[in-house]
Amino acid sequence: MTSGDEPGTSGQSLVAAVFACLADETRREVLDVVLRHGRVSASAIAREVPVSRQAIAKHLTLLAEAGLVGSERVGREVLYAVRPEPLQAAARWLDRSAAAWDRRLASLKASAERGD
Repeated sequence: MTSGDEPGTSGQSLVAAVFACLADETRREVLDVVLRHGRVSASAIAREVPVSRQAIAKHLTLLAEAGLVGSERVGREVLYAVRPEPLQAAARWLDRSAAAWDRRLASLKASAERGD
Protein backbone atom coordinates (compact mmCIF):
# COMPACT_ATOMS: atom_id res chain seq x y z
CA MET A 1 0.00 0.00 0.00
CA THR A 2 1.40 3.37 -0.94
CA SER A 3 0.78 6.55 0.98
CA GLY A 4 -1.46 7.75 -1.84
CA ASP A 5 -3.81 4.87 -1.05
CA GLU A 6 -4.20 5.71 2.64
CA PRO A 7 -7.54 7.10 3.81
CA GLY A 8 -7.64 10.86 3.95
CA THR A 9 -4.96 11.38 1.30
CA SER A 10 -5.04 12.13 -2.38
CA GLY A 11 -5.42 8.39 -2.99
CA GLN A 12 -8.90 8.53 -1.49
CA SER A 13 -9.72 11.53 -3.69
CA LEU A 14 -8.49 9.59 -6.70
CA VAL A 15 -10.62 6.55 -5.82
CA ALA A 16 -13.66 8.77 -5.25
CA ALA A 17 -13.10 10.46 -8.62
CA VAL A 18 -12.81 7.09 -10.34
CA PHE A 19 -16.04 5.78 -8.82
CA ALA A 20 -17.89 9.03 -9.50
CA CYS A 21 -16.72 9.02 -13.09
CA LEU A 22 -17.55 5.35 -13.66
CA ALA A 23 -21.01 5.72 -12.14
CA ASP A 24 -22.19 6.87 -15.57
CA GLU A 25 -23.00 4.00 -17.94
CA THR A 26 -22.03 5.94 -21.07
CA ARG A 27 -18.61 6.83 -19.62
CA ARG A 28 -18.04 3.16 -18.82
CA GLU A 29 -18.95 2.34 -22.41
CA VAL A 30 -16.56 5.01 -23.73
CA LEU A 31 -13.81 3.65 -21.48
CA ASP A 32 -14.52 0.12 -22.74
CA VAL A 33 -14.09 1.30 -26.34
CA VAL A 34 -10.79 2.97 -25.46
CA LEU A 35 -9.66 -0.23 -23.69
CA ARG A 36 -10.56 -2.36 -26.71
CA HIS A 37 -8.67 -0.15 -29.16
CA GLY A 38 -5.68 0.80 -27.05
CA ARG A 39 -5.43 4.24 -28.65
CA VAL A 40 -8.45 5.73 -30.35
CA SER A 41 -9.83 9.05 -31.57
CA ALA A 42 -13.03 10.61 -30.31
CA SER A 43 -14.51 10.21 -33.80
CA ALA A 44 -13.86 6.46 -33.73
CA ILE A 45 -15.42 6.23 -30.27
CA ALA A 46 -18.48 8.13 -31.53
CA ARG A 47 -18.96 5.48 -34.24
CA GLU A 48 -19.30 2.82 -31.52
CA VAL A 49 -21.16 4.64 -28.76
CA PRO A 50 -24.70 5.81 -29.60
CA VAL A 51 -24.35 9.43 -28.41
CA SER A 52 -23.35 12.64 -30.16
CA ARG A 53 -19.74 13.56 -30.88
CA GLN A 54 -20.14 16.46 -28.43
CA ALA A 55 -21.28 14.05 -25.70
CA ILE A 56 -18.26 11.84 -26.40
CA ALA A 57 -16.00 14.89 -25.98
CA LYS A 58 -17.63 15.72 -22.62
CA HIS A 59 -17.29 12.13 -21.41
CA LEU A 60 -13.64 12.02 -22.49
CA THR A 61 -13.00 15.27 -20.61
CA LEU A 62 -14.49 13.81 -17.43
CA LEU A 63 -12.54 10.56 -17.87
CA ALA A 64 -9.36 12.60 -18.32
CA GLU A 65 -10.11 14.73 -15.24
CA ALA A 66 -10.46 11.53 -13.21
CA GLY A 67 -7.12 10.39 -14.65
CA LEU A 68 -8.67 7.40 -16.40
CA VAL A 69 -7.58 8.38 -19.91
CA GLY A 70 -4.72 10.35 -21.33
CA SER A 71 -4.50 11.95 -24.73
CA GLU A 72 -1.81 12.51 -27.33
CA ARG A 73 -1.95 14.58 -30.47
CA VAL A 74 -0.89 12.57 -33.52
CA GLY A 75 -1.01 14.75 -36.61
CA ARG A 76 -4.48 16.27 -36.75
CA GLU A 77 -6.02 13.69 -34.42
CA VAL A 78 -6.09 13.41 -30.67
CA LEU A 79 -5.80 9.79 -29.57
CA TYR A 80 -7.02 8.62 -26.19
CA ALA A 81 -5.60 5.75 -24.16
CA VAL A 82 -6.48 4.27 -20.78
CA ARG A 83 -4.28 5.19 -17.84
CA PRO A 84 -4.33 2.12 -15.55
CA GLU A 85 -3.12 3.74 -12.33
CA PRO A 86 -6.48 5.16 -11.16
CA LEU A 87 -8.22 1.86 -11.90
CA GLN A 88 -5.52 0.00 -9.98
CA ALA A 89 -5.96 2.35 -7.00
CA ALA A 90 -9.72 1.72 -7.04
CA ALA A 91 -9.14 -2.04 -7.28
CA ARG A 92 -6.79 -1.92 -4.28
CA TRP A 93 -9.43 -0.01 -2.30
CA LEU A 94 -12.05 -2.61 -3.23
CA ASP A 95 -9.68 -5.44 -2.23
CA ARG A 96 -9.04 -3.84 1.17
CA SER A 97 -12.76 -3.25 1.72
CA ALA A 98 -13.60 -6.84 0.75
CA ALA A 99 -10.89 -8.18 3.09
CA ALA A 100 -12.23 -6.07 5.96
CA TRP A 101 -15.75 -7.40 5.39
CA ASP A 102 -14.44 -10.97 5.16
CA ARG A 103 -12.73 -10.52 8.56
CA ARG A 104 -15.88 -9.07 10.11
CA LEU A 105 -18.06 -11.86 8.73
CA ALA A 106 -15.60 -14.55 9.86
CA SER A 107 -15.59 -13.02 13.34
CA LEU A 108 -19.39 -12.91 13.41
CA LYS A 109 -19.57 -16.54 12.23
CA ALA A 110 -17.07 -17.67 14.88
CA SER A 111 -19.00 -15.78 17.54
CA ALA A 112 -22.29 -17.35 16.47
CA GLU A 113 -20.76 -20.83 16.41
CA ARG A 114 -19.43 -20.34 19.96
CA GLY A 115 -22.82 -19.13 21.09
CA ASP A 116 -21.53 -15.73 22.26
